[in-house]
Amino acid sequence: MFDWMKQRAGIAVAVLAAAGLFGAIRLSHAADPSALWHIIDGRCIPHEEQAHDPSPCSKVDLSEGRQSGYVVLKDINGASQFLLMPTARIHGIESAEILAADAANYWDLAWQSRYFVEERLQHLLTREDVALAINSDVGRTQDQLHIHIDCVRPDVQAALVGHLAQIGPQWAPFPAVLAGHSYRAMRLEQENLGDKNPFRLLADADPKAAEDMGNHTLVVVGATFPGNVLGFVLLDDHADLAAGDHASGEELQDHSCALAKAG
Repeated sequence: MFDWMKQRAGIAVAVLAAAGLFGAIRLSHAADPSALWHIIDGRCIPHEEQAHDPSPCSKVDLSEGRQSGYVVLKDINGASQFLLMPTARIHGIESAEILAADAANYWDLAWQSRYFVEERLQHLLTREDVALAINSDVGRTQDQLHIHIDCVRPDVQAALVGHLAQIGPQWAPFPAVLAGHSYRAMRLEQENLGDKNPFRLLADADPKAAEDMGNHTLVVVGATFPGNVLGFVLLDDHADLAAGDHASGEELQDHSCALAKAG
C-alpha cells in the first residue's frame, strides 16, 4: 500500500509504531518527542547522502544546505497526510529560528509539496482542497517543526467559502466557529506563498503573538477570491487550556480526504 513501507516495513513501520506517532491530534505524551528528529537525522539524511535514497522520507532536499534543507515524510496516520520538516534541529512554532531574516519559508515549500498528497490519492485536488497546518507547543507531541500537508475538512472548506468576502488583508476574528474553536483569519492574494511567510505575517502584525508564538497554531488553506484571484486564507488560534483549546490547527484537516472521494 505504502511504497516506502513495503521497502522497509521491518524497520520504518516498527520505528513509527513503537513511537506511537501520528495518531489523533492529542497523542499520548509517552511518545518520544524526538522520534521525528531521529528519523530525519538518523535515517533520511544519511540514506540520501550515502545512496541518493531519501527513504523512509519521500524527499530530502539539501540543495540549500543542511540549515535550510527540508524533508517530506508520509505520516503513518491518514490516507494522504505528509509532513514537511527542516533538516536543521528546529523545535516548533516557538523557535526563534523561524523568524530569522534568512529563514527558509517552510510554508511555501510545504505548499509546493502538495503534489505528494495528490499522488497518494491518485486524484487531482483544487487549491481550495488543500490545507497546511502547524500545531502549537501545547498541541503537539513532537519537538521537531513539522507542517502537516493534507486535505481540508469539508465543513471547514464550506465555512471559508461562505465567508470569503468577509476575510480581509489584516488579522480579524473569523465569523464562524471552526472545529469547535474560534480562529482569526486574513487573506493573502497571490498564487504561491513565495516570500510571504505566515510565521512572519503573524509575528509582524501582532507583537503579543510574536512574544508568545508557542501558544499559537497556524493554518493555510488555498483559496480563489472574487474575480478569480488566487490566494490563501490564513488562520490563527491561541491555546486556551482552561477552555480545552490546545491550538491544534491540524483539527481543520481531514486525514481521510473526503473531498477526494466526493470528487
